[in-house]
Amino acid sequence: MGKSLYLSIALMLLLGANSKAQQLYFPPTVGNQWETLSPQQLQWCTAEIPALYSYLNQSNSKGFIVLKDGKIVLEQYFNGFSADSVWYWASAGKSLTAFLIGIATSEGLLSLQDSSSKFLGNGWTSAPSNKEGLIKVVHQLSMTSGLNDGLGSSDCTDDSCLVYLQDAGSRWAYHNAPYTLLDEVIRSATNVSNNLYLQQKLRPATGINGLFLPIGYNQVFFSTPRMMARFGLLMLNQGRWSTTVVLSDTAYYQQMINSSQTLNPAYGYLWWLNGKSSFRLPQTQISFQGPLLPNAPMDTYSAIGKDGQLIMVSPSQNLVVVRVGDNPGTGPVPISFTDTLWQYINAVICTPSLLSEKQIQLRSKAYPNPFQDVLWLTEPETAAVYVLYDAAGRPQLQNTSLPLQTAQLAPGLYFLEVKTADYQYRQSVIKN
Repeated sequence: MGKSLYLSIALMLLLGANSKAQQLYFPPTVGNQWETLSPQQLQWCTAEIPALYSYLNQSNSKGFIVLKDGKIVLEQYFNGFSADSVWYWASAGKSLTAFLIGIATSEGLLSLQDSSSKFLGNGWTSAPSNKEGLIKVVHQLSMTSGLNDGLGSSDCTDDSCLVYLQDAGSRWAYHNAPYTLLDEVIRSATNVSNNLYLQQKLRPATGINGLFLPIGYNQVFFSTPRMMARFGLLMLNQGRWSTTVVLSDTAYYQQMINSSQTLNPAYGYLWWLNGKSSFRLPQTQISFQGPLLPNAPMDTYSAIGKDGQLIMVSPSQNLVVVRVGDNPGTGPVPISFTDTLWQYINAVICTPSLLSEKQIQLRSKAYPNPFQDVLWLTEPETAAVYVLYDAAGRPQLQNTSLPLQTAQLAPGLYFLEVKTADYQYRQSVIKN
């Protein structure tokens, strides 16, 4: 391939990115000014908005924003919360750390193939030195460190808590501690803290502001919902704020929002990915078939945190959706809440659901939830297999009829799977 052809391709990519940026609105980096679009202008189904807000309110939400083409279409706050209220991102902040790692790679300060020990020092785990040496920065980003996430607190970053289980890259497990140590990777590679690095690299160009604060072993990011929306908009425009390049490593950007490994195709570099053939969830080794969020646009990628902190981006729809709040009542893994939320969003946008009518009837209809002695479905199938898994992915109950007798089960998180000849459905449930 000739040099001129390379230049032509590069020019086409640049023009495509600039064209997209011209279609998007970007708020000023200082102040609260933010242009809006009315749902009526977009010909959305405005009669469905009250039901959406009611669902959010009943689900302990505090703030909710929808951007279309960068402009605010929906913005609602609940129970005394406001646009200026500060809230925690929880694990949604992982996506922000991934973005900062990308900036560091573009500046040549680190490589994803670097051994983590280069930045964390030898002996940062209790694994044998030859096994510790296999762990690279890319494994911390993709949740494939191979360290045991089932020993006590998965947040613990002490070397005694970081125990070898399998070779790095051979097992996917949602393990907070190796992720948290990316903060130290950033500090070691850049010679500044993750807070200062964010202030230097993101705030001037985008207005994104906030603070990582230590809570136990974790570093938790705090900001306002509009800061989350700014970050979603930055991601929607492929790491650019209008025409200002913030993340210049385009290859890293693409890797971040595409499958980082084959063990869990629905996970990139600390981003959750929709539209993949299967997915795994925290605290389990089950591989569920089908997309993570059947009701969301298939190209959606999401930052998802405890208690339903959400930043969701759909490039095909030019949408950014933000939700913050307390636990929506679906357990520590808010996937079923998030997918149900998309049903309400689709109704407002006038988008038909991607689920069959029967699946819509079943979704989030396990009851009671939380449960104690028995577990039902509102519309049980006449020819189905019901399997209840614990959080580790081990089947606890299986039957072809309901109710499931659950008195003997220990309290905690479970997954109910419904299998018929036509489809397979799963829902997270809680045993009190």
